[in-house]
Amino acid sequence: MAKFSVNDCPIIDLGKIQGERRGSITVVENDGTLPFDVKRVYYLYDVPGGSSRGAHAHRDLSQLIIAASGSFQVTLDDGRLKRTFFLNRPYQGLLVRQGIWRDLDDFSSGAVCMVLASDVYIKEDYIRDYQEFLEYRKGF
Repeated sequence: MAKFSVNDCPIIDLGKIQGERRGSITVVENDGTLPFDVKRVYYLYDVPGGSSRGAHAHRDLSQLIIAASGSFQVTLDDGRLKRTFFLNRPYQGLLVRQGIWRDLDDFSSGAVCMVLASDVYIKEDYIRDYQEFLEYRKGF
């Protein structure tokens, strides 16, 4: 398995097609836009102000996190470096590689966080304890 750092987690511009008066559209397909095929899509919404989400890492799963509406912050941690991203554009997504801890917070009112995942839900893929995560990272 490759060992990724927070510097391997870029913002990906998904592009947008803007109509004159009918709004805009952004398309993501399993065509090479992402470094993985999308196997699951889910979204977070109605997150109360001051609440945090995430607080975990994945052993094998990669994700693209998108602010479909509103805004929020994502802090990524590779066990040595931390990097915070402010997401607020529905045509951009943050690529989160496997083995990276993520925390989401500072949700604006009405924010919708959409996540495109490289695999279906697998409970064993999650690392939810930060100390366990640090031990996992040492194993690379």
